[in-house]
Amino acid sequence: MKYRIALWGAAGFVVAGGWAVYFLVTSKDHPIAPLIQTLVKLTCPVAIVGSHYPISLYVALVANVATYALAGFVVEALRRQTTQII
Repeated sequence: MKYRIALWGAAGFVVAGGWAVYFLVTSKDHPIAPLIQTLVKLTCPVAIVGSHYPISLYVALVANVATYALAGFVVEALRRQTTQII
């Protein structure tokens, strides 16, 4: 179970890092499309706070890893309970 939760956290790191690279590469002259903004807020929840307050990249990475690890913990706990029932 620990390994799977660590994989969830690693996925959160990859997602936040991917968005960081995307925004680093894209032009600052063009506004962010609503679809991209929605995807960012769904896959990187700390972006909701970041749209109101300045957040560094490192804080965003750590927050996203923690969020994904927490989600992974919940999913794995529920998965473990459902497999015991069946």
